[in-house]
Amino acid sequence: MPIDRLVDAAESALSVGVRQLCCRLGIAGGSFERLAENLKQAAQFSISEESCRQLVESDGKALLAAQDNEQLELDWSASQCRTQTPQGQEVSRIYASGDGVMVPVTTRAEKLKRRSTVSKKRKGKRSARPSGRWPKLPPVRGGADQRYKQCYVTAFYDQEQKHRLVSVTRRDHHGLGRLMRRDAARLRIRGAQQRIGIIDGAVCLRNQLERLPLTALGLDFYHLAEHVHQARRETFGQEDESGQAWADDLLHTARHEPYDAFWEKLTRWRSGQRGRARRRSADALLHYVAERKEMIRYGEFEEHGWNIGSGPIEAMCKATTRRLKGPGMRWNRDNAEAMMALEALYQSNQWDSYWSKLACQ
Repeated sequence: MPIDRLVDAAESALSVGVRQLCCRLGIAGGSFERLAENLKQAAQFSISEESCRQLVESDGKALLAAQDNEQLELDWSASQCRTQTPQGQEVSRIYASGDGVMVPVTTRAEKLKRRSTVSKKRKGKRSARPSGRWPKLPPVRGGADQRYKQCYVTAFYDQEQKHRLVSVTRRDHHGLGRLMRRDAARLRIRGAQQRIGIIDGAVCLRNQLERLPLTALGLDFYHLAEHVHQARRETFGQEDESGQAWADDLLHTARHEPYDAFWEKLTRWRSGQRGRARRRSADALLHYVAERKEMIRYGEFEEHGWNIGSGPIEAMCKATTRRLKGPGMRWNRDNAEAMMALEALYQSNQWDSYWSKLACQ
């Protein structure tokens, strides 16, 4: 009957609710095999592991396309990020940050090896096929030249992190810059009275953030401390107590006194170094500090109540790649970006609104 064809067509498609559940369990679980098992146990819905993978990754790519076309609506803007200053005044303040993260990817050699293994298995099981032939294997997709590739994560957030906008990209630093400017425009960042950038000091990140209309750009204090302690170990030794005291005093000066006092202590320490290796290590620290002079403003930041650490973006790097870094996992870069985009949507508190909009459509 004609109605049978309509019923079959309706039941062959997956509803938005099922897709949302697959994506939610897909980014929270440990594997697509576990996802299929959880669906069967929790929702009494059977779907193969491969179908789960294709479904979740395709929805992640659809989300990325919607973001590129600016089809996602935000229910907040930079001007709504209100907070109190140490002087008791209420101002609008928003932070901007970004960082790179390494993602495990599938190399070309691994793809060819997998294809060879499948071909050998097919030859051994040819008699199991009624026709004696297997379907032709699809062409090999181009694999990566290295086992890890870099992706970028960006985040805009308020002082209490009640409002967050997290985005990801597998493109280079120019793509990162376009992503930052797109998100800044979506948030109408100029509407905030204080617009603070915090990064780990990477040159490519700094170049892109400086193109935003920021009030101030700061160097993450933890990364400065890392470089100071590395120089301490290379010049004083690993367990030397005088070296630890020197590092503590230097970092205290950087945080609570003007930059000139911090630089003077560094140069005085450098002049007392003996030996080529120690001087090379001291010079590396001086160059690192000198190139980031404009970002070492911790006294000013704390006077205004601004953060001096990039903990929120570090947390987003871990959250968006948690699903990708399981034991033995390897990804195509576009699929890895899709999985990260779904987690970024959840971290941005846009999950419910995005899927509700899809259901209405």
